[in-house]
Amino acid sequence: MTATVTAPLPPVADIAENFALLDQWDDRYRYVIELGRALPAMPEALRTEATKVQGCASQVWLFTQVQDTPAGPVLAFVGDSDAHIVRGLVAILLARFSGAPARDILAADALAFFASLGLKEHLTPQRSNGLRSMVERIRRDAMAALAVAA
Repeated sequence: MTATVTAPLPPVADIAENFALLDQWDDRYRYVIELGRALPAMPEALRTEATKVQGCASQVWLFTQVQDTPAGPVLAFVGDSDAHIVRGLVAILLARFSGAPARDILAADALAFFASLGLKEHLTPQRSNGLRSMVERIRRDAMAALAVAA
């Protein structure tokens, strides 16, 4: 199954810059929700058990598309959640990792990135666990893509 992957989200550098401008947690929270609203709707056909992320309190789906390039596999993601704040976290992850080479995904510290945005200390333990599950899923998909390419 394939999907057309678009990138209507702002570049991750713009997202980080916007977070830096927001001093209050309430403003950051609203921005996360706004990013979630900008996330394109995930086609219903991609909402399957195979794309569902285990370990999240909310329902989260991540579909991974791998493109082989001479420099190695590049991963693109489509994602969604049934919870507003989690959908925003999915949007940030997609802005950060969709379109990235598998090697770059594995080299990145996604949780440190979320901490740099000032989100880590404001997420509930359930959301933090869900975020870790989403990051682990993305990393597993990157490892799998590299294994196939080897």
